[in-house]
Amino acid sequence: MKTLHTFDIEITDTFGDEANYSWVRRYQVKAASIKAAARKLASLYGCAGWRCTGDFGDFARYNLSGACICAFITLSE
Repeated sequence: MKTLHTFDIEITDTFGDEANYSWVRRYQVKAASIKAAARKLASLYGCAGWRCTGDFGDFARYNLSGACICAFITLSE
């Protein structure tokens, strides 16, 4: 059985490809990896097309294709 970790997900808008934070949505999910948390992000946010633009081990950034929206996924443990 895989160990589940807790991940914090923060979704916000972008301006000039930088996080803008004029609005933000926050979620917390349990998943085995950041990639698995990103799959849960797609179902939570209601759309697919998230592309990883930076993976830093316990932190990753995903951009939503065709939109000015990004997500930060962070290991919270």
